[in-house]
Amino acid sequence: MSPAFVWPVRAYYEDTDAGGVVFYANYLKYMERARTEWLRHLGISQERLRQEQGVIFAVRAASLEYLRPAVLDDLLHVTARVTDRRRASLVIRHEIWRRYETKTPELLNHGEVKIACLDAGKFAPRPLPDLIVDAMTAGDPEQ
Repeated sequence: MSPAFVWPVRAYYEDTDAGGVVFYANYLKYMERARTEWLRHLGISQERLRQEQGVIFAVRAASLEYLRPAVLDDLLHVTARVTDRRRASLVIRHEIWRRYETKTPELLNHGEVKIACLDAGKFAPRPLPDLIVDAMTAGDPEQ
C-alpha cells in the first residue's frame, strides 16, 4: 500500500541479554520507534495529535517472526510500511534487517502490528484524522 520508511538503530548493550543477543521484546520497541519516526517524517507529532485533536494510537495486535538474532553493536534498519488502512486502524508491516558495509543485508525479524486510532478521552475507536490520511497518501502512487 505504501513505500517503506527506514529507520536505523544500533543494538546497544542495554538491548541485549547476558549472551550479547538482542532481547526478544526489544524488537517491538524498535518497531514502535520506527512508527513514531515515520509519523514525524510525515510531519505528524503524536503529542500534538493528542492535544489538538484528542487522538491517540494503541496497539491492538502484534505478530512477529524471529528468523535470526541481532547481537551487540549490529547496525539495524527497521522498516515500517502501511499494508492496510481502515476507517479507524492501520496495519503496519515491519522488517528488521542487519546492515553490513560489505555484505548483503540480512533479514532478522518481520511482523505486523495493528494500530487502533482512539479518542484520547474515551479510549473508544474513532476515524483516522484527515491530516494522517492526507499525509500517508501524498506520496503513495497507489492512492
